[in-house]
Amino acid sequence: MGKGEAFRGLHRDAGVFVMPNPWDIGSAKLIERCGFKAVATSSAGFAWSRGLQDGEVGFEAMIAHCKEMAAAVGIPVSGDLEKGKGDSPSSAGETIFAADAAGLAGCSIEDHTGDPDDPIYEFSHAVERVAAAAEAAGALKNGFVFTARAENFLWGRPDLDDTIRRLQAFEAAGADVLFAPGLGDIGEVRQVCAAVTKPVNVLAGGPQFTVAALAEAGVKRISLGPRLSNAAFGAVERAAREILDKGTFEFTRDAMPSARVSEMLRGS
Repeated sequence: MGKGEAFRGLHRDAGVFVMPNPWDIGSAKLIERCGFKAVATSSAGFAWSRGLQDGEVGFEAMIAHCKEMAAAVGIPVSGDLEKGKGDSPSSAGETIFAADAAGLAGCSIEDHTGDPDDPIYEFSHAVERVAAAAEAAGALKNGFVFTARAENFLWGRPDLDDTIRRLQAFEAAGADVLFAPGLGDIGEVRQVCAAVTKPVNVLAGGPQFTVAALAEAGVKRISLGPRLSNAAFGAVERAAREILDKGTFEFTRDAMPSARVSEMLRGS
């Protein structure tokens, strides 16, 4: 079974599954060794690792990163490809073919324009883009999983009705998985899951969400977006502040020993 079919199978199996988002090859291998069955890239995490803001990595550089990640681990990798190769429906289809050529088992495409002054594609245009991407994914023979994202809640438009309307249209247009990052509570998650029939991905946005609560709400897949990168940057900042402010190195008590790092990476 190829990675695409294995990834698709996770969406058919009973229960919910968690798909963490590593930011580089080392973190991807570590997560694989921990026992997760799939991972996704993080556009923000990768951008931060290069000293850039989220959204500042060009499409070709992102695809090259995804190709490295897919080749580095034995489990399926889904690519966070932001809005894709361009704004047009045809570019959304081209994005799918590029993702497949990079060895990804799936990818997500957003309805976020990349323009903070006009952040969300007009409804019909967004649906046309999803339809083109779904058609491209359907032409592949390896089980590629296409996720359509409705970005309202991440861009100052917390309109649940419009978000559900978009997800329903994306489902009708052929998306395999539906995703509205930024939902703030279990009630909103439950409404989204009840409004569609395709698998729903939810971003684990904070401690108010648990795997059990999201599963009960009807979620099929949980991703972490940049949360692991946030955690890593937070740990480094705390260590740096301790050194500067206290002149101590207590942070080393919680650090993974070098031998353990080597062990985790060697076996992947």
